[in-house]
Amino acid sequence: MSSRPPAAQGRRTHFVDLTPFRRSPAFFRLWLGGLIAGVGGQMTVVAVGLHLYDITGSTSAVALVGVFALLPMILAGVYGGVLADTFDRRTVVLIAEFLAWGSTVGLAVLAWNHLDVLWMFYALTTVNAAATTVVGATRSAILPRLLAPDLLPAASALGGISFGVQVTVGPALAGVLVATVGFQWTYTVDVVLFLAAFTGVITLPRIVPEGSTRRAGFGAVWEGLKFLRRAPNIRMSFLIDIVAMTFGMPRVIFPAVGALLIGGGAVTVGILSAAFAVGALLSSVLSGRLGHVRRQGRAIARAVAVYGSFILAFGIVLLASDRGASSGIGSSFDDANLPALVLASIALAGAGAADNVSAIFRQTMMQSAVPDVMRGRIQGVFTVVVTGGPRLGDAYVGLAAATALLWLPPLLGGAIVVLFSLAAARLHRSLRAYDALSPTP
Repeated sequence: MSSRPPAAQGRRTHFVDLTPFRRSPAFFRLWLGGLIAGVGGQMTVVAVGLHLYDITGSTSAVALVGVFALLPMILAGVYGGVLADTFDRRTVVLIAEFLAWGSTVGLAVLAWNHLDVLWMFYALTTVNAAATTVVGATRSAILPRLLAPDLLPAASALGGISFGVQVTVGPALAGVLVATVGFQWTYTVDVVLFLAAFTGVITLPRIVPEGSTRRAGFGAVWEGLKFLRRAPNIRMSFLIDIVAMTFGMPRVIFPAVGALLIGGGAVTVGILSAAFAVGALLSSVLSGRLGHVRRQGRAIARAVAVYGSFILAFGIVLLASDRGASSGIGSSFDDANLPALVLASIALAGAGAADNVSAIFRQTMMQSAVPDVMRGRIQGVFTVVVTGGPRLGDAYVGLAAATALLWLPPLLGGAIVVLFSLAAARLHRSLRAYDALSPTP
């Protein structure tokens, strides 16, 4: 593997660097298989919500999918990382993907046989969420074994493109399929698409963790947590992300924004939800120059500060649109305040782009600075962070929005994110001095 630093490659285009595809066919197969399977996975996420609402007519029943899955996802993230640091990572991914695929087959069986049994849906979606969490943590630990260190930022950007495509194409395709051919065929299409994930993994070589390993027990978990205590740069990057996701994730107020402030009902909610993903996708497409950045810790703090600024701007747009009017979530899009909707969408797209840039550097830092024998466990902890942070954010936004001032959560939260990220960069010398040429956790 080459050890050339990012700045040594002499690449000057703004567009995403495709060199990882050319250098590592194994990475390309893994990426393509994950993209195809991920589109199907996002289809099923949307289809399950629509299916449960169709069965029960209850939003609470739909919300319980996430509630039941949260703790198993956290446990799977932590212990899945231990498995990835103990056994052949290819085998770990294959077993976890088989469990995820089997749960999707189970959903299809329920739909084809019209078995409207709620606990079965909750059980299968929980298994799917936990298995997918293990897959994500282990796949991320595999990538540094497939690519040279100088290509990891480009690989993270390509991962951002994959995720962006998944969260835009998958839900849209699910809506079309559910409306035209029903839940049965929607789940079945995911069952078929999921097979692409197996193709990408089966062709990998054996990937056994380098260095000393121990039994996959609680001691290994504790060993990973102790390592995190000795890794100030990784730890601070996690903390910055938790603050950003807790105070700067206003997604739960989108329905109220569409009903009470901007207007336009469900269409406005869909546009606001898509804007964040579109911004992330565009930033990945235009990520070519990110591979030259050496001070990646400083870049994380600055990207999160920009993220907070855009969330604050979103709050300002809502404040300016707050006229106390109520048009209802089912109102016509003709009633929408189009200038406010455009400005709000731009702010959210900017936030999505900044968040993705931060994620690229965080992922690169973990894959470069963490020893191979610890990568699975640290990636598992990171999975817990990105899983729990937005849910903490939902709680914060819900409490702040209880004041009936819908603009308050993003305006106040955005300001908190900006101040915290700038303070972290100024006060945490190690993060500010982090150098991609000499990565230290």
